[in-house]
Amino acid sequence: MSVVVNRVLDTQSQLGEGVLWDAARKVVWFVDIKRHLLWHFDPATGSNSASKAPEQIGWAIPSDGGKLLCGLKTGLFLFSPDTQEFEFLRGVPGEPATNRLNDACSDPWGRVWFGSMDDGEGDASGRFYVFDRGEIRAAGPTGITITNGPTVNAQGDRIYFTDTSSQKIMVANLSVSGVGEARLFVDTGALFPEAYPDGPVVDAEGYVWTGLYLGGRVVRFSPDGDLVDSIEIPARDVTKMAFGGVDLKTAYVTSATKNMEPADMETYPLAGGLYTFDAPVAGFAQAQVKLG
Repeated sequence: MSVVVNRVLDTQSQLGEGVLWDAARKVVWFVDIKRHLLWHFDPATGSNSASKAPEQIGWAIPSDGGKLLCGLKTGLFLFSPDTQEFEFLRGVPGEPATNRLNDACSDPWGRVWFGSMDDGEGDASGRFYVFDRGEIRAAGPTGITITNGPTVNAQGDRIYFTDTSSQKIMVANLSVSGVGEARLFVDTGALFPEAYPDGPVVDAEGYVWTGLYLGGRVVRFSPDGDLVDSIEIPARDVTKMAFGGVDLKTAYVTSATKNMEPADMETYPLAGGLYTFDAPVAGFAQAQVKLG
């Protein structure tokens, strides 16, 4: 697919991730995990700022209380956009001290699905959880080195889990009562042997988009797991995409530079930024987190 991709913000992110459209505030939130930064970007005015988190921050999702629920290295925090303060909410039981939280999404019932991973990206100590009105339960695949996603479709009956290191995206049935057994959705390694699936998102038609780390692109898969679109991004290590804007047809994409050498930066001088393009299909509004 041929589209025009623009870098709208030069953040020089080491590990840009967790991009999300805040429909209530009409701004984009995303993080730079390794620099402990939570960014906001207002596309209407171009204004932007970065708030310093107390430790590595993987994601931030607006809640029904006006604050953002955030996943940091040691657990869940609440962030106030008004005061710029982070407040510890609770840890994740049983998580090793060498792990951190990495990626997340909300579902139509206001639950948050998130993953943990080995901060050194070497041990298969990561797994997935659900935060449900103050309670945290283990849910989804285990024994993963780098978890990404999850992401849930608009109907809330499908959830996708990414096992980045093994180059696989899995899918499971989802309902208000829980999650089913995960099964293979697509083996991206068979299509892009040198790249790794990173953060996924589902569009309004039920198709799954994912950034490709070391792949320089975002790709789109049908609900049956067939590759249908590929869009090049001016960054080697593409991490995550979100749908935003009033019509939810503006794609926002994050990227990383932490594993790039000077020669790589010469090849990808726009790496580490926030990018946009006009998506061929709309996304859907993400539900706010229900805290209690």
